[in-house]
Amino acid sequence: MGWFEAHRRDLPWRRTRDPWAVLVSEVMLAQTQVIRVIAPYRTFLDRFPTVADCADAPVSAVIEAWAGLGYNRRAVNLHRLAVRLVDENGARVPDTLEDLLELPGVGPYTARAVLVFAFEHDVGVVDTNVARVLARWDAHPFHRRAAQDRADALVPEHRGWTWNQAMLDLGALVCTAANPDCDGCPVRCWCAWHGDGADPAVGTAGTGSRQSRFEGSDRQGRGRLVDALRRGPVTDDPGALASVMGWPDDPARAARVAATLVTDGLVVVRDGTFRLP
Repeated sequence: MGWFEAHRRDLPWRRTRDPWAVLVSEVMLAQTQVIRVIAPYRTFLDRFPTVADCADAPVSAVIEAWAGLGYNRRAVNLHRLAVRLVDENGARVPDTLEDLLELPGVGPYTARAVLVFAFEHDVGVVDTNVARVLARWDAHPFHRRAAQDRADALVPEHRGWTWNQAMLDLGALVCTAANPDCDGCPVRCWCAWHGDGADPAVGTAGTGSRQSRFEGSDRQGRGRLVDALRRGPVTDDPGALASVMGWPDDPARAARVAATLVTDGLVVVRDGTFRLP
């Protein structure tokens, strides 16, 4: 733990145990680099400091506050989650794995992260970085369930918060996917790999997949339309819609992708225009 105290990243969500603030940070961090989350996280919590504040706002306001983060469906899920907590749980974030997993958009990693970083439970959290550390530490790939079991077993009693933050930083700063600093690793004496031979992290669940190309993708077009709608409605004229989404010569594609945003609850069509709900 001494390495962590000397090298820990100063991140705003590490300064709170408020379950709502922790949950917001974890939803934002899913599939998004830490550096991109810091400013939107602060802005979002200034606007929606409590579950009730988020639930009481229109979903369009939550989508607007999500600007810059991408994967805008997470904003819709966060609003749905807040509404459900107000309606069914007294606006309180639950403190059990089962109840957290029932919430919209909350998966196994996010649920465990809330248990650890808000409620200080002694369970392991396994993201891409941690899965890579575990595989290299034991010098063999893990499937998802085994990685979670191994992470849980390593957590020292009553040290879940600190241990898991240290593991996350170890994977992000030292045991990196490319060019890991094995010589400078604080757990080198316990590591079975030491950077020698084939990387055991390859093939470990959660570490080997690469994000699909963004440039020119449907995801890019979706993001362009939502960004435009944050500024105001967009006409449903096929040519105008295609231009906004970056495909001026392919209005059929633009219409198809825009329809997925409507299905996901990110966009509505009203009075001949696309707009935020």
